[in-house]
Amino acid sequence: MSKIHPRVLIGRRTMLGGAFGAAALIAAGRLEASAEPAGARTVAARQRFFGADIVDPDTGAVRADRVALSWVGCTTYALALGGSVLLLDAWVPRLTSSGYVPATPQDLADLRPEAIFIGHGHFDHAGDAGRIAQASGAVVHGTAEHCATIRAQVSAPSFPTVALGDANTLIGERHEFTVGTVAVTAIRHLHSAPTAPDRTDPSSPFFPLPDLCAIVQYPPTLDGVLQNLPRLRDQENGVLLYQFRVPGFSLVWHDSAGPLTENAPHVFDVLAGLPPTDVQIGAIQGYNQLTNGLRDPRRYIESLRPTLFVPSHHDNWLPGLTASAATYDAPLHEELSRLPPGKRPELRALHDPVDYLSPQRLTFRL
Repeated sequence: MSKIHPRVLIGRRTMLGGAFGAAALIAAGRLEASAEPAGARTVAARQRFFGADIVDPDTGAVRADRVALSWVGCTTYALALGGSVLLLDAWVPRLTSSGYVPATPQDLADLRPEAIFIGHGHFDHAGDAGRIAQASGAVVHGTAEHCATIRAQVSAPSFPTVALGDANTLIGERHEFTVGTVAVTAIRHLHSAPTAPDRTDPSSPFFPLPDLCAIVQYPPTLDGVLQNLPRLRDQENGVLLYQFRVPGFSLVWHDSAGPLTENAPHVFDVLAGLPPTDVQIGAIQGYNQLTNGLRDPRRYIESLRPTLFVPSHHDNWLPGLTASAATYDAPLHEELSRLPPGKRPELRALHDPVDYLSPQRLTFRL
């Protein structure tokens, strides 16, 4: 294949952060600096995340004629694109369960990513970014506040950052830049938020039943809890959607889907104005599902018109508040069925935990 400002919401992260505020100064622990690109650890990590046929066994270089993605839980993905290794968000779930996702922050550092792209600053998206960047030397891209918070996660930060606006940047603003051979567009949009039921475009409310199996089968560890507690109060600090392009392929990734219909409808035109999208990886879990179901993710799809849609932020990383990805299958199919057949993307659902670190599910030939 081949002018509004963000709203501040009191959500689950704020409540969790308040409950554990006394632990905010606990050290997270330093990761080992990853070896040079040809080092055995880096070659092994890249082969594991992208597949042995994508990675040169001697140099660790990734093939420029392939695109490969590995899902690392929530909305974190390792991406090989245009000969570069990139991270989309930077957090490995392990707060209430440990080992459910078969990866560690050290594994992500061993990939030696060239850049880390942050969608927004909550702990479940950026909680490991500082340690991974410090160990790998990756350039962190996000809002100015994302960058400052991530640098504060480690002592004496030695990695560079690129600020794409700040928390007061107008919704809909675009940033254009390149990373290696990859052209990138970043667009400011909105975090998910509850709104009143939409009578003009109604979707069935949806609340997945909590699934506690992961806690029983993969109980939390002390290290995982202590590493995550200091991050629970980290603020959103703006939300960014990214489009990545190389000749013959484009990918859109966003780690939240906000109520643009009510609060920023002009962003739909901004999204529609992007170059054609081959693959969209988009968050489908959000606060608005309680009143408007999966309307917001569907509206993003309508504007972006991807050939293939991959749902994300829909897995059981926080049992009790989240559920297994499979519970979203029926409501997502129902929501996408509302699109005209000619405008309906192919759906490729990833299910936890079997599709974690499964690059064969998302590998594309250029």
